Amino acid sequence: MAHTQRIPVVAGVLLAAGGGRRLGGRPKALLDHRGRPLVEHAARALRNGGCGPVHVVLGAAADEVRARADLSACAVTVNPLWEEGMGSSLRAGLGALMGSEADAALVLLVDQPGIGAEAVARVRAAYRSRATLAAAAYDGERGHPVLFGADRWADIAAGAAGDQGARAYLRAHRDAITLVECSDVARDHDIDTTEDLRHLE
Repeated sequence: MAHTQRIPVVAGVLLAAGGGRRLGGRPKALLDHRGRPLVEHAARALRNGGCGPVHVVLGAAADEVRARADLSACAVTVNPLWEEGMGSSLRAGLGALMGSEADAALVLLVDQPGIGAEAVARVRAAYRSRATLAAAAYDGERGHPVLFGADRWADIAAGAAGDQGARAYLRAHRDAITLVECSDVARDHDIDTTEDLRHLE
């Protein structure tokens, strides 16, 4: 019998812990988007883009998010240090995958509703090995989602501090990143301020 190669397991990691400080303290995960909490849309984008399992990292108002959003198909990790910034949530998300059979983690931010399954699928398709580093690009500029091969997780987690997330790591390994142009299928605006809420339909 021919040896069939195992299909790589690319887990989705959704960072949804933010407290929405500049939104008057409204947790971003619970912002309303087309009648449902934003976190549901982002989790669906990961799943429909071919990621599985999908891990959601919650923080601010985690109990309320769990009560209001349907995350039944996701694994949920609550980051007790969410107020330290995105770095701690990235550590929590990668930490939840350590030792699992996942070959890579595809990281998406909850506050980018313009990024859907098509962009996720494109970045996911850039996976080549457990050392892969890939990111969506918008007119040549690196953005989200970002794919981290499992061999890189420990180093990324070690350097994830404050609100930087993996930024320093990605800067240091710029030459290793496969950029995947997604500007034709996604928009990479963030929802940080009340003015940005216009991006939510």
